[in-house]
Amino acid sequence: MKQKILVTGASGFIGSFIVEEGLRQGFEVWAGIRQTSSKAYLQDERLRFLCLDFADKGKLQDELSAFRKENGQWDYIVHCAGATKCKDRKDFERHNTTATRHFVEALEALDMFPKRFVFLSSLSVYGPVHERSYQAICGTDTPMPDTAYGKSKLEAERFIQSHATLPSVILRPTGVYGPRERDYYLMAKSIREHVDFAAGFRRQDLTFVYVKDLVQAVFLALQKAQAGTSYFVSDGQTYSSRAFSRLIRKELGNPWVLNITCPLPLLKAICLACGKIAAWAGKSSTLNSDKYRIMKQRNWRCDIGPLARDLGYKPQYSLEKGVEETIRWYKEEGWL
Repeated sequence: MKQKILVTGASGFIGSFIVEEGLRQGFEVWAGIRQTSSKAYLQDERLRFLCLDFADKGKLQDELSAFRKENGQWDYIVHCAGATKCKDRKDFERHNTTATRHFVEALEALDMFPKRFVFLSSLSVYGPVHERSYQAICGTDTPMPDTAYGKSKLEAERFIQSHATLPSVILRPTGVYGPRERDYYLMAKSIREHVDFAAGFRRQDLTFVYVKDLVQAVFLALQKAQAGTSYFVSDGQTYSSRAFSRLIRKELGNPWVLNITCPLPLLKAICLACGKIAAWAGKSSTLNSDKYRIMKQRNWRCDIGPLARDLGYKPQYSLEKGVEETIRWYKEEGWL
C-alpha cells in the first residue's frame, strides 16, 4: 500500500515541485489547497485534492476529521502553505503563524500527527546576523528577524517546537529560485529591459538554492531526519550581489545593461512609499518596508554542514545550471 503524504500550499511555486517529487517517488499525494487556488501546475491525474481552511480552526478540524473517516491518516505532512507578500504585519501573522497554529492544534485534537511533519520556514527568521564578520549563520545563533515575514515564521517555528509530541523537522531555505517563481522573473525581465539593480554599496554576500535541491532536502528530512531537528538549506556557495544577474544576462544573450546601485536611504524611501500606496489601494507590493530590510541585509551565508552530514544532502544544481534551466523555462512558457 502506498504511503500517504499531504503537501499544503501545493498550488504554489515550491509546493507544486514537492507534489511532483512525491508522485515520482510513488507516494499517494494529497494536494492541500484553498477553494480559490489555481491548479495550473497540479494537472497529474494521480493527484488527490483537499481544500483546507487554515483561518477557521473549527472548520479546519471538521475538514481533517472528514478526511480521516474516508481515507485514514497521512504518513507524512509537508507544511508549505504560507505567505511571502502581504499588505501588513497582521496578514503575515494570520497566514504564517496563526494558520500553522490552527493546523497543528487540529491535528493534535484529532490524534492525526504523522510520522514526520516538515515545516518550510525561512533563513529570514534569523535576520541580520554577523553583518560585520560575514560568518555563516548557524543553529546556535540567536534569531533576530527584522521583517514581519521573518517574525511570523519564527513564531510559527516556536509554536511547532513547543509541541514535543509532534515529530517535526524545520527547514530554513535561503532564496529559492527556479521555474514558476515570479520575483526572480522580475529581475530577468528588468535585465531584458536593460536595467540591473543592486541595493547598497557595502559588500553583500548572497546565497541561493534551486527549487529542486530544496525538494531533495524535503524528502531527505521526511525519510532520515530526527524529530525536533532543524536545518538551513542552500547550494552551499556564496555569491556577490551581481552574480545572479550576470548569469541571467548570459542566458539572455548578454544584452547591454545600465547597472544601478541604489543608496540604502533612497531605497528605503522608495520602498516605504510603494508600500503605503499599495496599502491604500488594498494590495500588496513587491517593494515595501519588509522588502527593504531584506535587500538591506548584507550577510545571507548559512551553514548547511549539518544537513549534508546528517541527511546526506548534496546540491545537484550550481547557480549557473539552475539559472540556465530557469531562464529556459521562462522563455518556453512565454514569460520572456
